[in-house]
Amino acid sequence: MDNFIAKKRAIARMPESSPKYSDVDSHTQAATIKRLRQLSYLLDTVIKIPGTPIAVGLDPIIGIIPIGGDALGLILSCYIVFEASRLGVPKKILGRMIFNIMIDSLVGSFPVIGDFFDFAWTANQYNIKLIEKYLNGH
Repeated sequence: MDNFIAKKRAIARMPESSPKYSDVDSHTQAATIKRLRQLSYLLDTVIKIPGTPIAVGLDPIIGIIPIGGDALGLILSCYIVFEASRLGVPKKILGRMIFNIMIDSLVGSFPVIGDFFDFAWTANQYNIKLIEKYLNGH
């Protein structure tokens, strides 16, 4: 009986949820968002085509490299999702972010057509917008 009471007291002292990365330090959160924006910009829109509103990132360029290029783009995109989870973004939004990456990776893996798709589908930019929308509303 004493063991049962001790367990009940221990459970009562436990926090209701695990501490989120975003609760620790807002300065660290801002630095993380800035770093993710820079990575997203690098992957999706770093090179502006002169005289047009079109921008190209490194993701479609490294995607031209057979097999390894698409895998590298996938890994870099997943890093954004990993950091979003550390910021406390809910699973529903993380699922949407993963869905964006899956579309980018699956369609982008097709030769030629996939490379053109990578130019238009900026999954990382979409994912950054999802993170910012959540953090601004929270």
